[in-house]
Amino acid sequence: GYRAGQELAGWVGRGLTAVFVANDQMALGVLRALREAGVRTPQDVAVAGFDDIPESEFFAPPLTTVRQDFAAVGKRSIALLLDLIEGREPSGALRIAVEPQLVVRASTFPYTSDQGAPPA
Repeated sequence: GYRAGQELAGWVGRGLTAVFVANDQMALGVLRALREAGVRTPQDVAVAGFDDIPESEFFAPPLTTVRQDFAAVGKRSIALLLDLIEGREPSGALRIAVEPQLVVRASTFPYTSDQGAPPA
């Protein structure tokens, strides 16, 4: 995340307005690299991550993220696996989906279509 953030810093001012990072740990590295390069988050570029690790809300700025209930995914996966091992028809679909939740924090701005550049 940190190395990617260093590279992304060069794109600020050339059309880059937001970055969605595959997980929060990497997003925290992106935030650090951008800050060290003098890039303001979210004023210059918004950053969001995925998975909502505990550190995300305490970083500067607190990270906007997509929360996924991995415990629920694990429980459903184990129940499905046990059904299959014991020769039972699975009690539900073979596909496991859990509703994600967007956790908006200070690393992003609310967006409206009539906005120009984010406020300074």
